[in-house]
Amino acid sequence: MWLTGAVTAGGRSSRFGSDKALALLEGRTLLERACASLQDCPARLLIAPPGRYVLPAHLGRWDTHPDRRPGEGPLAGLESALTHAPPGWVAFTGVDLPWLTPDYWRTLSAAITPGRLSVQATDGQDRPQPLAALYHTDLLAHVSALLDSGERRLRRAAPPEHTALVGGFTARTFLNVNTPDGLMVDG
Repeated sequence: MWLTGAVTAGGRSSRFGSDKALALLEGRTLLERACASLQDCPARLLIAPPGRYVLPAHLGRWDTHPDRRPGEGPLAGLESALTHAPPGWVAFTGVDLPWLTPDYWRTLSAAITPGRLSVQATDGQDRPQPLAALYHTDLLAHVSALLDSGERRLRRAAPPEHTALVGGFTARTFLNVNTPDGLMVDG
């Protein structure tokens, strides 16, 4: 895959009660699972406070960059990823979506078309999933302007008219882990 992979792991995990990136699910941390889903990307970015996490060697090289706006949520994490990625497409996710796979990202990348700046999967109710999506680095100025205006919603990162939507994923794909109970889901 010719995408830059980016995982945002700079959140406070306030609903989780501890650092959810380090929580174990089926023997691997949520951070490891997110990173493994992007293993085919030649460039990889971890958006997190420097020194906070050490990834296992089998996950390859990950360049760590802090959020440019700590505490401002995943939109700020996306801004940092778009800032540090080489020009082109970024596969962006958070640590709280542990069921993503390399095939998921290949499916999204197959839907890239001219004129689009984002490719987002839809869940079973046709809702776009912006926390497991592709974003073009051309969106950086737009994302920065949103943050400057006080906007924090990731779903605003890409204008709908420039977003390709891809369906056909199982409900499990988008199970989000925000509390320790979320780790008990039978995958």
